[in-house]
Amino acid sequence: MNNILVIEDETQTRNLFVNSLKSKGFDTIGAENGMVGVQRAEEYSPDLVLCDTSMPELDGYGVLTRLRQNPTTAIIPFIFLTVKLSKAELRKGMNLGADDYLTKPCSVEELVGAIAARLEKQKTLKQWYLNQRQSAKQSQSTDTTNFYPTSSRLSRVFQFIEENYHQQISLSDVAQAAGYSNAYLTHLVKRQTKRTVHDWIVERRMTQARSLLLNSDESINQIATKVGYLDAGYFIRLFRQIHKRPPKEWRKASIL
Repeated sequence: MNNILVIEDETQTRNLFVNSLKSKGFDTIGAENGMVGVQRAEEYSPDLVLCDTSMPELDGYGVLTRLRQNPTTAIIPFIFLTVKLSKAELRKGMNLGADDYLTKPCSVEELVGAIAARLEKQKTLKQWYLNQRQSAKQSQSTDTTNFYPTSSRLSRVFQFIEENYHQQISLSDVAQAAGYSNAYLTHLVKRQTKRTVHDWIVERRMTQARSLLLNSDESINQIATKVGYLDAGYFIRLFRQIHKRPPKEWRKASIL
């Protein structure tokens, strides 16, 4: 059942739209002005918004601007309701990201038809996104063939990191597994890769963290533990240092 938010300051008109859509099987929410409409859009994340253009305090264009600026509501289909429509108003709405206009009064068939067209388009876009995400998941999940540089002298080093990066491992652990002293391993890895053993462990963990952020619904704490950080706070600080934003914000921005 699709959830439709109707933002309309005229009570009679709002109730007419809400009741008409309910009779057609939609789950409908009403909002009596633009400010309330924005709050309910953020709270309920409706599948589509119907919004009057002319309202006190915050008009329809202001509502659309706020919704498009918020990552959680930016892609919700948006249809304007208006008594009259000039070319300038049409262009203004489209520039802000409106999907369609309906002039009042309109028939229930026109209303449902416009909503169905927008929801179908959104469904197609979501399916495309899911396909893209699945492709990214397949390419990023476990294939690390080209992640490490090819080096016969470092093969045991990278093999140990790959098998154990999700655990608490240190330079000494890696050196012992590879049969080198700490000092020799540090020098060898730095000379051949221009990076440190610690750099390789962190980069492998961050690669897996990015994959989990994109392709799972696991919490930041769960992901931190899965990639070898028992202290989620340290993981968040390190992720932010590398990616310029904390993992929660990175996930939201990357999915959008």
